[in-house]
Amino acid sequence: MTKYLISFPSAAMVIPQGEFQAVADAAHAVIEEAKAAGVYVFGGGINEDLAPVKVSADGSVVEGTYPETRRIEGGYTILELPSREAAVAWAAKIAAACRCDQELREFMYDPMS
Repeated sequence: MTKYLISFPSAAMVIPQGEFQAVADAAHAVIEEAKAAGVYVFGGGINEDLAPVKVSADGSVVEGTYPETRRIEGGYTILELPSREAAVAWAAKIAAACRCDQELREFMYDPMS
């Protein structure tokens, strides 16, 4: 089984006023479906109120990111699935629930994960 990252940037999720709860309920329903199917690994949104930091091997902390890193924000879901086709199907379910396109990426295989 392969792990897939399904994500979207915050700006892509435009919700009309008064519809946030419906979107949240739909997204939670897809996550519950993924859990019931046994494919859910992890999901959540980036806390955009906290600035990112870089941590060095000696434990020192510096505010910010690598200069070439684009802003990381929005929502993320990691699912473990048997095929890319299955990943596309789940990404479509999340896109429908969140009302925005989803980016799909495949993690490289790591026998330790």
